[in-house]
Amino acid sequence: MAGFMGAVDIFRAIVPRPDAIASYPKLPENNFIDGLVWSKLKKLNILPSDAADDADFLRRVYLDIIGTLPTAAEARRFLSDNAAGKRARLVDELLSRPEYADFWALKWADLLRVERQALGHKRAYAYYRWLRDSLAADKPYDQMVREIVTAEGPLDQVGPANFYKVVPKAGEAASTLAQVFLGVRIACAECHHHPFDRWTQTDYFGMQAFFTQVNVKNVGRGDALMVAGNPQTKHPRTGATVVAHALGTAMPKEAPEGDRRTILAAWLTAGDNSWFARNLVNRYWAHFLGRGLVEPVDDVRATNPPTNPELLDALAKQFVADKFDLKKLIKAIATSRVYQLSTKPNATNEQDEQNYSRALFRRVDAEVLLDMVSGVTGVPEKFAGLPPGYRAIQLWDSKVPHYFLKVFGRPMRVTACECERNQAPSVSQVLHLLNAPEIQAKLSHEGGAVARLEKSLRSDDALVDEMYLTFYSRFPTAQERALAMDFLRRDPNRRRQAAEDLAWSLLNSLEFVFNH
Repeated sequence: MAGFMGAVDIFRAIVPRPDAIASYPKLPENNFIDGLVWSKLKKLNILPSDAADDADFLRRVYLDIIGTLPTAAEARRFLSDNAAGKRARLVDELLSRPEYADFWALKWADLLRVERQALGHKRAYAYYRWLRDSLAADKPYDQMVREIVTAEGPLDQVGPANFYKVVPKAGEAASTLAQVFLGVRIACAECHHHPFDRWTQTDYFGMQAFFTQVNVKNVGRGDALMVAGNPQTKHPRTGATVVAHALGTAMPKEAPEGDRRTILAAWLTAGDNSWFARNLVNRYWAHFLGRGLVEPVDDVRATNPPTNPELLDALAKQFVADKFDLKKLIKAIATSRVYQLSTKPNATNEQDEQNYSRALFRRVDAEVLLDMVSGVTGVPEKFAGLPPGYRAIQLWDSKVPHYFLKVFGRPMRVTACECERNQAPSVSQVLHLLNAPEIQAKLSHEGGAVARLEKSLRSDDALVDEMYLTFYSRFPTAQERALAMDFLRRDPNRRRQAAEDLAWSLLNSLEFVFNH
């Protein structure tokens, strides 16, 4: 990177592995994604890992699309299916399930700050409900964004209007929306020129000016979002008037008539906006592959270039061509050969962390892990203030008290940064899974899965199969089967206790806790 007088530029170089591959093989391609990744790997003298087996793919795609483990019956059915194209069919099935909207509404609620403490119960739920209904209806992404940016009306009736109640300051609204929908951080330009990008104070206040007309007022029967007036924005150092203008565009001479946000929304969601589509596909790519093409995903700038620019451009172009259809984007990623690679490295890619030559081990979200524990034990969690039957991925309120969710990094939704969700491992997490009375109670519950399986399956062989399918979505290896059956048979009078201990060990393994 070189910087001078407020301008920055970069130089990039590819440094391949020193051991050239004399005869690089022809690799299989499921869609356009694969060829662009293989081309980069060939330049780097890296071979991709083999394809993941059906069990790994099954578990991975369930967790990535619906945040839910497959049941033992679902795993058995998929593993026994020998028909061609079954992986693509499974992706379609998952995208049509209600858990899809639950899971992705949770992720968008984090970014768009669905916060009960700031909004109150009724309005926070209206905001969340709008998000979930939009995803369930497969609403185009550009339409969702326009509805947020231009929202107006009673807060308890117009869900997206609540964004401006959570983020009431014009400058904060501008920087938050830029970070969420463009991946561009402009907050530091409020006080000074961005040190690693081209954004100036004029750019910041040009974006802020789009939101200075917005106010939340009490209209007798509750709060409503209203747009009125023609307030001016002044540059804090020069005192000059800054007219509303989008990032990277020329400032007009006069302020536009009416709601300025309509101009911003049209620019923001335009098919030729180089940031808009690229930001979204980068976020989704990071979710499915474990690392964004631009990383961090919400720090897009010239001095933080993508690892594979051609792939990022191709994904964005296809997303626009598909009219901003989120499900089509997910299907393209999930059916690619790249997504379906194994986590097992080879001699050429064992040190590769950014070129997608192998699948990466990934931590699952706190809510997903809690649902996994409840699902495999067959004992649902009961959340304070909510009726029985609610799953963790359905929690629209991030302030529902729960120790497990806190320990495993649930965000508090006080910023729009992806970094709020803490994915770092900790000793507290390990100790909780090993020793928590709440988890032991689920494992030993009389109405739980372990008790039911132990009673109904008198064959130790069948019991071991069912437990491995339940926890790992696969059948045990020969060695695992022999060890588990030997453990169950040591004391026939303690078979139930042995089954609980086996379940406890499966639950505390890396294979269970990680997505792989």
